[in-house]
Amino acid sequence: MQQVGLDRRALGSLVKMRKALDLDRVMEAVQRAGVDVLTWADDAYPASLRNIHDPPPVLYVKGALTETDAWAVAVVGTRKATAYGRQITEQLVDALARSGVTIVSGLAKGIDAVAHRAALNAGGRTVAVLGSGVDVIYPSEHRDLAQAIAGAGALVSDYPLGAQPEAANFPPRNRIISGLALGVLITEAGDRSGALITADYANNQGRDVFAVPGNVISPGSRGTNRLIQDGAKLVMGVEDILTELNLGMVEQQAEVREAIPTTEIEAQLMTLLADAPMHIDDLCRLSEMSIAEVSSSLTLMELKGLVRQVGAMQYAVAHDARARYVVD
Repeated sequence: MQQVGLDRRALGSLVKMRKALDLDRVMEAVQRAGVDVLTWADDAYPASLRNIHDPPPVLYVKGALTETDAWAVAVVGTRKATAYGRQITEQLVDALARSGVTIVSGLAKGIDAVAHRAALNAGGRTVAVLGSGVDVIYPSEHRDLAQAIAGAGALVSDYPLGAQPEAANFPPRNRIISGLALGVLITEAGDRSGALITADYANNQGRDVFAVPGNVISPGSRGTNRLIQDGAKLVMGVEDILTELNLGMVEQQAEVREAIPTTEIEAQLMTLLADAPMHIDDLCRLSEMSIAEVSSSLTLMELKGLVRQVGAMQYAVAHDARARYVVD
C-alpha cells in the first residue's frame, strides 16, 4: 500500500480498520437483516452501474434487483414539492410504470417519495438508493414506504449496515441513482436542489437528462427551467421519454430477450455499432455478411430492444443495450 502512494496516516487508518473488522460477524448481520451483498464479481451486479466511472465495489440490496430493472428511469426533484410538482410527477411516473419501466429515486421527502408511491400505486417496480445503510431508513417517516419498496423492488446502498445518513453521503449516492437508469427525469427543482447533482452525474455518465418546465417566477422551477435552457430534453408528456429512450415496448422486448439468446452475429453487429450509428450497407461490408443475414439480425435485435433505427437504414445501439453490453 505504501508503494501505490498511500500516506502514513491513511495506511494507519486502513490497518486499524482491518484489525477491527470481523467479516464473519458482518455477514451474519447481513443474513439476519435479509440483505443481499453484490460485488463487481457477481453476475447479478447491475450492468448499467458496472460501466459508470467510479462504480461502487459493494452494493447492499434489500428486496431484489431483476433483469427488467435494466429498463429504468430515475425520477428526482425538490424536497419542497408544490402541488404542480406532485401532480406532474404522479402522472409521468404512473405512465412510465404502466409501460414496464422501473422507477429509481432516493426516498427523500418531496418528489422522490411521490415518485416511489406513484410507481407502487401503478403496480410497477421501484428502486430506492439510500445515503445510509439499507437498515437505517431516512427520513424515519418513510419506513412504511421503504418496506413497500423492498417488496416491489429494492432498497440499495453502497454504505454498510448501520451507516447513518450523514450529509456527506448523499451527493455521491446520486451517481448510483443515475447509474442505474437509462435517463434522469427532474420534475421540479430549485436552483440549489440536490436533484441537479444527479443531473450532472447523468450527463457525465452519458445518460439522457429530461426536465419538466415550470412557472418562470416559481422558485421550485428555476432548476428545471435552467436545465432545459442548458440542453436537457423538455418533457410535456410521457411519450417524450418513452420515444427518446426506446421504451415503448419494454415488456415485449424483455420477453424476446429471455426467449431468444444473443447470437454471434448479433454480438458482432453490436461491436460494429459500438462507436456510432451505421448504415446497413456499411455493416454488411465490415462484417462480410450478406444483406439477408444482417437485415434479419437487425430486425430481431430491434425486437429485443438492442438496436434502433435512427434514420433511413441507419442503426444505433439502444440506450440500455449500450450499458448492458461491454465491447472490448
